[in-house]
Amino acid sequence: MAHFPLSATLVALVCAAGALGHLGPITELPITNGWVSPDGFERMAVLPNNQFPGPIIAGYKGDNFQINVHDQLTNGTMNKTTTIHWHGIFQHTTNWADGPAFVTQCPIAPGNSFLYDFTVPDQAGTFWYHSHESLQYCDGLRGPFIVYDPDDPHKSLYDVDDDSTVITLADWYHVPGIQVTIPAVSDSVLINGLGRAANDNSSPLSVITVKQGLRYRFRLISMSCDPFFNFTIDSHTMTVIEADGVNTQALPDLDSIQIFSSQRYSFVLEADQPIDNYWIRAAPEPLAGFGQSDPPTGLAILRYEGAPAIEPNASIDDTPSSTNPLAEVNLHPLTNPEAPGGVGPADVYLNLNFSFTNPKFYVNNFSFTPPTVPVLLQILSGAYTAQELMPEGSVYTLPPNKVIQISMPGGVVGVRHPLHLHGHAFSVLRSAGDGTSELNYVNPVQRDTVNIGLLGDNVTIRFETNNPGPWFLHCHIDFHLNAGFAVVMAEDTYDTPRVDYPPPAWDELCPTFDKLPVSDY
Repeated sequence: MAHFPLSATLVALVCAAGALGHLGPITELPITNGWVSPDGFERMAVLPNNQFPGPIIAGYKGDNFQINVHDQLTNGTMNKTTTIHWHGIFQHTTNWADGPAFVTQCPIAPGNSFLYDFTVPDQAGTFWYHSHESLQYCDGLRGPFIVYDPDDPHKSLYDVDDDSTVITLADWYHVPGIQVTIPAVSDSVLINGLGRAANDNSSPLSVITVKQGLRYRFRLISMSCDPFFNFTIDSHTMTVIEADGVNTQALPDLDSIQIFSSQRYSFVLEADQPIDNYWIRAAPEPLAGFGQSDPPTGLAILRYEGAPAIEPNASIDDTPSSTNPLAEVNLHPLTNPEAPGGVGPADVYLNLNFSFTNPKFYVNNFSFTPPTVPVLLQILSGAYTAQELMPEGSVYTLPPNKVIQISMPGGVVGVRHPLHLHGHAFSVLRSAGDGTSELNYVNPVQRDTVNIGLLGDNVTIRFETNNPGPWFLHCHIDFHLNAGFAVVMAEDTYDTPRVDYPPPAWDELCPTFDKLPVSDY
């Protein structure tokens, strides 16, 4: 284990504590480089508001968010330029604020700022934000984004829902993302910004405090760059009420939640156990099948008020067996459950076949390479067809107000890949591992990131093209996205210039970026 100064320990503890106070909906967000030691190993990271994870940014349904991002980065190993994506926010008529580099904007140059100004009129739930340039979010630029609903239909199910009930899960590496050997093996798993690397039994862990007899709405966010996690809380069950910003019918008595990179769940936990300390565990994806040792399990402590400030008595090595894990097919939307188009046919069918030829991933035989001109700028400049839009073979133009059905077979490189679509929540007609070829049109789960499973799975989704603009569809394992695992769904290209009006500052992003020397990227 590396030696680190006391100041680094304080930074880690302050960062974890800092997440208990949220910012927004109008705020300044400086992005800096700084030293952190969340698992006892000191390294330089990319820090929003000088902390990891980044501060909670929160507001209410209907709010106008104005987040002024200041690029103060100096470390070129982790990129000096940056962008931020507000993951799960539809950005209707503000596609320019969506954030993915060279899809909807050029990156922000060091020493400059950019105001992300967007409204969330009809969404509420659990979201997050992260860099969408290269592997930068693996180096720290990630944080929670919460939109509260004063009229939450699940309000009667819980007593507490605040900053203290947000739980973030993150893989952490002791070297910059660009230097991580693939397949990636994280050095630790962090819960709310703290964890322990292998053979470490002393680094501080996050403590979540509850009062016996109260019911808590916990908002679980996977900020993973790579692995999925199996999340459990010793001696407690969970009732899921939200998936990726969409309210679900309450699904009770779950003893484990498998959560993939970028997915979110809200669950209600009743503090009904004896006053004591209990392990919160996030076991990362097993890697033995890839000839690797498994990373250590992420740990935190659920502490009842009145319990001593000690670690739980239970062994950290013995994760309780799960008898009632969350199954995606058992999640159903609370309202408007029918898939777009109902049982009728879709208007457009797409089959996306994924392949890998070292070192690149391919979607229908094309590997995504970021264009020099953002796709949105191409559209605003008069390019409307797939043949005109770059990168070649990676842009799919979709007609307006149509039902789109996409099939995505699993199994490439033997990994479960989480596919995320920007600008939409979609209906999952067929989930991975459900053991059937039948499609659920009646009440399929609605979400924005889905695990496409392993060989033999054929995950199928539907959405309606009611949101003009180019929207990224990509694997949310960031190392895979960086290797080309992505396409762009260019939706209603002819109407995009009529509804999406970027501000003058957006127009300046590309000229400023284009003038940078390569050393300032």
